[in-house]
Amino acid sequence: MEVFTNNWNSRKYQIGYALSGGFIKGFAHLGVMQALLEHDIKPDIISGVSAGALAGVFYADGNEPHQVIEYFSGHKFQDLTKLVIPKKGLFDLCEFIDFLHTNLKAKNLEELQIPLIITATDLDHGRMVHFHRGSIAERVAASCCMPVLFSPVKIEGTHYVDGGVFMNLPVSTIRRVCSKVVAVNVSPLLAHKYKMNIVSIAMRSYHFMFRANTFPEREKADLLIEPYNLEGYSNTELEKAEEIFMQGYNAANTLLDQLKADQGTIWKDENNYQIIK
Repeated sequence: MEVFTNNWNSRKYQIGYALSGGFIKGFAHLGVMQALLEHDIKPDIISGVSAGALAGVFYADGNEPHQVIEYFSGHKFQDLTKLVIPKKGLFDLCEFIDFLHTNLKAKNLEELQIPLIITATDLDHGRMVHFHRGSIAERVAASCCMPVLFSPVKIEGTHYVDGGVFMNLPVSTIRRVCSKVVAVNVSPLLAHKYKMNIVSIAMRSYHFMFRANTFPEREKADLLIEPYNLEGYSNTELEKAEEIFMQGYNAANTLLDQLKADQGTIWKDENNYQIIK
């Protein structure tokens, strides 16, 4: 069951971005969006899940993608999380919420310069929720709240966890209201090796689930960008944000140019589905 928070889905938009979850790899979203911006492919609406919601909210708040890296410069994973007694999760996101309150100009979703739809999972009622109104920080944190790793985020009496549980690439959310949808999936592959500890096991298991619900969403995009060069980054390596940004930027830029050269357009032909890798 899907819950919409207002009538945003009754409007029509020319171009929408759908940004996947991906934890630390979400910084590649910013690189891809910078490349799209330089190719004059600007969103009229953004749909984001987890790391995609985080990247999307800073863009929708009026920042150029490359500027967002500066907000995270000098921060470490432990600066944005709080290790807690693992009753609900290993970490609490209260510091992350404070970080968003401090660094975002807009405080409510209605105040953003570009409409942003944040997908999260209602843990209490077992349903997918698309936020378009209300306090930004708590709703972004809810969408980023991977179960086990983070304690659920409570909003108005309801507990929420990562939106990727039901939809890790939120194309369907805006498909009906957009002429063109650019989907950016920053976690298309799994690393072959993983550590035998609670966090690595949980992350790998969730990635299997996220991949499964991503497949049908990929087919609905008019342009699908999937950087395949993001393996090997630890989810705590915030100091590598700029490097990850450049991976997304270079991959998207090169292949946008390639699509234009090969077929004269970046958009999917109904008879010849194109993926940018």
